[in-house]
Amino acid sequence: MVEIINGIQQIGIGVSDVKKVFNWYRKHLDFNILLFEDEAVASLMTQYTNGKTEKRIAYLSLNMIGGGGLEIWQFKDRKPSAPRGPVEFGDLGIYAMKIRCKNLKEMQAYLKELQVADLTEIDNVFCPNFYFTDPFGNRVQMVEDHYVFCKQPSKNGGVLGAVIGVSNMESSLQFYRTMLDYSILEYDNIEAFKDTTKGRFRRVVIKQERKLVGGFGDLLGPTQLELIQVLDSTPVKIFENRLWGDLGYIHLCFDVSGMCSIREKAKKNNHSFTVDSANSFDMGDAAGHFSYMEDPDGTLIELVETHKVPILKSLGLFLNLKNRNPNKTLPKWLVKSLSLHRVKKDR
Repeated sequence: MVEIINGIQQIGIGVSDVKKVFNWYRKHLDFNILLFEDEAVASLMTQYTNGKTEKRIAYLSLNMIGGGGLEIWQFKDRKPSAPRGPVEFGDLGIYAMKIRCKNLKEMQAYLKELQVADLTEIDNVFCPNFYFTDPFGNRVQMVEDHYVFCKQPSKNGGVLGAVIGVSNMESSLQFYRTMLDYSILEYDNIEAFKDTTKGRFRRVVIKQERKLVGGFGDLLGPTQLELIQVLDSTPVKIFENRLWGDLGYIHLCFDVSGMCSIREKAKKNNHSFTVDSANSFDMGDAAGHFSYMEDPDGTLIELVETHKVPILKSLGLFLNLKNRNPNKTLPKWLVKSLSLHRVKKDR
């Protein structure tokens, strides 16, 4: 089977209160489709949790305008650790998530009313964007993007991508190009930090070709990664001496088809899977095959081949993807039925 990267399924966020985080993003950024909530033991992730199986609760929420979702992840029996110091632009790992936004000025004004922290002015370096920090300490970049899967009365859509700190730009570009089809170079430039004592950094923005897209590809939409390499100082690793699931962005997850083929390609290119659920995972209402690999700096990339998702759980209606043609996207009306999972009140 030919491997297909359908898009970014979700970005994982380690939190201390899953309901509080879900409710904030539901209310203010319209991630109001709660596709699943699951409580279980992360038994396959022990190499990233100090050899101990950790209980966790996870919510997967979507914005139906289009884009990836949020996997909001909380330890059940352990207080999550925060970074030792402020996460700096260019530190190794996921610095920020990118969210598509059709009207930056309106969104910026709305967030200003909310008094979010570290709200920046709109920048036009490679495309219009601005940053803010959510109430839980996570850096978010709003990026002007007009892709729409489903029209909604919202200023923004779902996850467009991520800003990732790297130590060697060429090796990172090779990884993301070879393993995840990010072969379109949008922007490549050496810039100076506004605080000139920090020196320079190289910024590269890449996109996927999307020659062939299947499954939920139309909902997930085009994606964008922004790689940052600090040139005149040594960045720190964001998750150094911390566990997967601790506070911050814990992984970037891609919806894929042809997991077995991707596994072989990863092995051939010296990026072998570090975690592999083999035949299946079961997250209560959803099921499939998931794997993890690391980029050259150890940033965790999750791959998910979805087998089953709930449509209307109360009536026992589930969408079985195992026997569908992976080369074709799902009918739009069928994907829109996920709107049945919309949550209108705080949980």
